[in-house]
Amino acid sequence: MNHLVAPSILAADFANLQRDIEMINRSEADWFHVDVMDGLFVPNISFGFPVMKAVAKYATKPLDVHLMIVDPNRYLKEFAEAGAHGITVHIEACPHLHRTVQSIKELGCKAGVALNPHTPVSSLVDIITDLDMVLIMSVNPGFGGQKFIPNTYKKIKDLTMLAAEANPNLIIEIDGGVDQNNAAQLVEAGVTALVAGSSVFAAPDHEKAIMGLKNPLKS
Repeated sequence: MNHLVAPSILAADFANLQRDIEMINRSEADWFHVDVMDGLFVPNISFGFPVMKAVAKYATKPLDVHLMIVDPNRYLKEFAEAGAHGITVHIEACPHLHRTVQSIKELGCKAGVALNPHTPVSSLVDIITDLDMVLIMSVNPGFGGQKFIPNTYKKIKDLTMLAAEANPNLIIEIDGGVDQNNAAQLVEAGVTALVAGSSVFAAPDHEKAIMGLKNPLKS
C-alpha cells in the first residue's frame, strides 16, 4: 500500500486554525493527526473536545486521534462522538489494554496502540491481532520539534516482522522527528503512516512539505 501522511495539528497556527485545516484538506495528506495531552501522562497540555469538534467541523479527511492521557477509557465515547475516525491509546496508560481496544472498536473507531521509546515491540504479542494500527513514538511524547531517536529503526523492524506473522494489514505509524530527510528510509523500513508536525508547519510552503512526505526522495 502507499504510505499515509498525517500532519499533526498540534503544530498548526491556532490563531488561524481553520486556514490550516483547509490547507490540509487541499493537500496530499491523508489524515489529520490530533494529539491530546493531559499534563499527567506527558508533561504538556494540548486541547480537548471543543477544539477537536472545531477541527471535525471543517476537516474533510479522517481524524487520527492520539490520546497521551492517563485512564483514556474515561473519554473514549466523547472522542468518538467528537469525530474521531481512529483512536490510539498508549500501552503504558492501559492496564486492561484488551478491554480498552475492544471499547474503541465498539464505538465504531479504528483501534491503535502507541509505544513510548522505551517500550519493546514484544509487549504487543498478545494484542497485535486485535489492532488496526501501532504507533511507534520516535521521540519522547509531549513536545514537538524533538530529535528522532535512531533505535526507532530497530523497533520498526521488530514490528514489521511481528505484523507479517500475526496481522499483515496492520498500519505501522511513526510519530516524532519525521521530515523529508528520513521519510523515504522510514517507508522503506516498513512504516505505512507518517505523522509530521514541525516539519510541515515550520516549512515556508506547508502543502509542498506534505507533498515531500508523500513522495519522498530516496537518498
